[in-house]
Amino acid sequence: MAGHSKWANIQHRKSRQDAKRGRLFTRLAREITVAARMGGPDPVNNAQLRLAIEKARAQSLPKDNINRAISRGTSGGEGADLEEVTYEGYSAGGAAILLRCLTDNRNRTVAEVRHGFSRHGGNLGADGAVAYLFNEVAVFTYSPGSNETAIIDAAIEGGAEDVVSDDDGTIEVLADPRDFSTVLEALRGAELPPENAEVTMRASVDAPLDNKRSEQALRLLEYLQDLDDVQDVWTNAELQPVGGD
Repeated sequence: MAGHSKWANIQHRKSRQDAKRGRLFTRLAREITVAARMGGPDPVNNAQLRLAIEKARAQSLPKDNINRAISRGTSGGEGADLEEVTYEGYSAGGAAILLRCLTDNRNRTVAEVRHGFSRHGGNLGADGAVAYLFNEVAVFTYSPGSNETAIIDAAIEGGAEDVVSDDDGTIEVLADPRDFSTVLEALRGAELPPENAEVTMRASVDAPLDNKRSEQALRLLEYLQDLDDVQDVWTNAELQPVGGD
């Protein structure tokens, strides 16, 4: 699967080092709140909520946090006025960037996003500028040294579409997003819980960047990730090393 491994690995290392669990939990809870508000509090009858809860559980969000997020979505409390918006643009060097936000103030969010693109050598694009380059996929990640044969067997049994070994030894199980829960349950049932499980966007083509533009792009990506209203950031940038971890 093209256009993901280098940025995904950078994200993965950065998340371990910075330990941004609080920010992650906040984003997962907001997603649950919005899903509950849109489709009701019952995950059996609300597929969006069911997926949001599974994603949260995969990241070890406590049950109490999940229940409070659902309650906020159905009671009209804090977070009830959040809406989902997406923005598309380009980094320095022309790599595509797609981001998904949950916001209660579109003007504030677009101003912050536009400032980041301008500050770091990119530009904010129009709707549809880069979204066609990305496909939604469920990804279950295992660290190097994991039992690939056992993972493949469990993944096939659970209905996954593919198992990929990256250059660094990381193993990824890929599946249709609609099968996220089924595949995750199959992997756990085989006593092979993934290190990370998510529904994400993967680019169909890479955009290689030189060292200078890689540094600019990385600063932009980190700026966008740190914005409170931003839920997810995806890119097809193929980054060169720009310093130590």
